[in-house]
Amino acid sequence: MMEQMSPLALGVVGSLLAGAMTAVGASPVLLGQIPSRAMRDLALGFAAGVMLAASFFSLIIPALDAAEPRFENGAAPAAIVCVAILLGIGAVAWMNERLPHEHFSSGREGPEAASLRRVWLFIFAITIHNIPEGLAVGVGFGADGLSGGLPLALGIGLQNAPEGLAVAVSLLGEGYDKGRAWTIAALTGLVEPIGGALGAGVVSLAQPLLPWGLAFAAGAMLYVISHEIIPETHRRGHQNKATFGLSIGLVLMLFLDVWLG
Repeated sequence: MMEQMSPLALGVVGSLLAGAMTAVGASPVLLGQIPSRAMRDLALGFAAGVMLAASFFSLIIPALDAAEPRFENGAAPAAIVCVAILLGIGAVAWMNERLPHEHFSSGREGPEAASLRRVWLFIFAITIHNIPEGLAVGVGFGADGLSGGLPLALGIGLQNAPEGLAVAVSLLGEGYDKGRAWTIAALTGLVEPIGGALGAGVVSLAQPLLPWGLAFAAGAMLYVISHEIIPETHRRGHQNKATFGLSIGLVLMLFLDVWLG
């Protein structure tokens, strides 16, 4: 059935399913089974590895392949991809600075927003991080249909699970009850279809934008990896476990991309 869907519909459905894994990952809090901090850092390291592999093997390399046939100059495709990566990094960095939000470790960032409830500050933060993931999935489906988007959707879904757990556990630490912490964590994953629809729609309607869209999504994901996930996994002395998780996530995503793509 999915093979008969349009690239836009595939992008929305794929990113929705990937985002739903946030709720699956947060489910242990409903059962009162909270993993140790070391295990959570290992899981977040796994998420970083999945995103890192997806950025290069599912986005940057296909962006170069899409740009090369359009230019005789060998330097032009590389220049386009490099600029688009930097634009993606810059876009998420701008949102990180301008939108009011609060990180679980460093507290409130961005403009003062005293009227916003604390829970919405958390949601803003997770929205910033999840939109690039949905964008990446949508671009993958919009560019190459099922074969292009499925590895990304699976990979992003896998890394969303530990992210959802981290959100729910952090909210428990802020005094939220189990049901509310799970609900908020689950809702943060539902922003991904927005990015998915945007990515799939743009590249399916304007093929010349394909290398730009792929590389832009990669840059956005790279910013999240460097600015958020890796520093968080190294704060409490579990960097060895986090690095092991990153390694497993990277090679698993590489395998999925080659096998399914």
